[in-house]
Amino acid sequence: MRRRADARIVYSRWDGTRTGYSLEADQALDELSRYMMEGLSAQEALDWMREGGFELAGMDFRVMGSEELAAELRRQLDDLLQSYNMERTFDERMERLRDILAREERAVREEQGLESSRWNDFKRREDQLPRQLSRALERFSDYDWTDAQAEEDYRELLEDLEETRALERFAASQGRRMQGPNDLSYEEAREIMEAAQSMAQMLDALRDGNFEAIDPETLAELLGEQAGQSILILRDLRGTMERAGYLRDGEWGMELTPRALRRLGELALEDIYRNLDRGTFGGHETQKPGGGVVCTERSLPYEFGRPAHLDAIGTVRNALHRTAGRRRQPGRGVEIEPGDIEVFDSDQLTETTTVLLLDMSWSMSWQGRWPAAKRVAVAMDHLIRTRFPRDRFFVVGFYTTARQLQVRELPELVWNMSEPFTNLQDGLRLAQRLIERNPNPNKQIIVITDGQPTAYFRGGELHVEWPHMRGGISPNATRETLIEVRRVTQKSIRINTFMLDNSPELLQFVEAMTRINRGRAFYTTPEHIGQYIMVDYLDRKRKRVA
Repeated sequence: MRRRADARIVYSRWDGTRTGYSLEADQALDELSRYMMEGLSAQEALDWMREGGFELAGMDFRVMGSEELAAELRRQLDDLLQSYNMERTFDERMERLRDILAREERAVREEQGLESSRWNDFKRREDQLPRQLSRALERFSDYDWTDAQAEEDYRELLEDLEETRALERFAASQGRRMQGPNDLSYEEAREIMEAAQSMAQMLDALRDGNFEAIDPETLAELLGEQAGQSILILRDLRGTMERAGYLRDGEWGMELTPRALRRLGELALEDIYRNLDRGTFGGHETQKPGGGVVCTERSLPYEFGRPAHLDAIGTVRNALHRTAGRRRQPGRGVEIEPGDIEVFDSDQLTETTTVLLLDMSWSMSWQGRWPAAKRVAVAMDHLIRTRFPRDRFFVVGFYTTARQLQVRELPELVWNMSEPFTNLQDGLRLAQRLIERNPNPNKQIIVITDGQPTAYFRGGELHVEWPHMRGGISPNATRETLIEVRRVTQKSIRINTFMLDNSPELLQFVEAMTRINRGRAFYTTPEHIGQYIMVDYLDRKRKRVA
């Protein structure tokens, strides 16, 4: 839409020259996952994308959300209305009506006389003629006209009565906003009203999320090509991910499919390993070996005691090099000696049972801790299922109590606002039961937390305990949790703790836990927690056979 100097609104059809942006399903899921890591459900994340907009990864284009589009539309509407006024909009038509009535008055006076009933009827209607055009027109709607031409001209004005009423309502509702310097004629005001009504309808559609009701070309004329392309993308956002097999209708509403969950795991790993310096983190060695995996990229001379994964090509090549220049007897093959034998190298892999204890207390919602911690859980689950399928990996959430979390829960998981305490003791108990049901020589518990214990069980009864004074500790919760740490240690289960806060009371508690268990403790930040945990896990998994 272009607003010309004469206030006319002109719409032009798309000429086919505009280039468009298409939204890939992976791009949509990438953005969806970012919101879900904050604790939103799939439906809530989709709603946030539609409302707030998002960047298209790898493209210099931002999808405008409904809130931004609505704000721009309101600004355009304000600019449009505030440029004009309707103080004289109806003057020309009111003058036409008065001219028609003047001609009728002459005709009645000349043909019927001043004392006739026709004259009296006319003067009764004309006296105190309403200033409002529609009411003035209505006053003569059933009048018996004397001047035929005057009647024809009147009927022409009357045809627009409903439009006139609509314009009057528009002027009454928008009069305060329409105080601009430019006077509008009747025809110009009608075009401005139609444009304003079109914008208002689009605003209603944006508010209701009814993107199908918005014409992209009209929106592009009003707000630019970015807006037109954005409404097309928002319109098909859910359909794009459904067709790709990422979203489906579940028992409780829209949900992610298994394919989408795998993709989220990949995204989490990519995010964690981005710009990662492998030499900075991790470093503890595997204590108990597991099975060996042949590495066909590396081969070396055979030594006694080494697994004999024969590299046939390398062995024959060594024999040929050794016997080069010798004359061979016809019909005899290559002579291989023990020194020619070459075998493929192997990597030693350990099988591990790992339980990730994820703090879900209220304080995890602060400073970006929750999405970082949840991203680690999603990434570790994906890593282990795809690269270490023989491992056992479990996630336990702990707050006032603890419970095992299923894989399908992780993307939409949120901290527990209704149970804000921290019961690490219960988390350790549940972790032990999971490890005992999945025995393995290598077993470990990874704890992600931002606070000391404030809840515990004693004699089967749950207790909660606020820290004593500011910066204090919860002595009973701390004592009972450390007792549980001793039980874990007696079962040869290693505990590695990642602290998302460096408060003195947390440091004091974790140091005590580390002295008992001889595990490792890290203070890290939400930006780096994934790097610490993931590299530490991988370094524990893989060791080169000497």
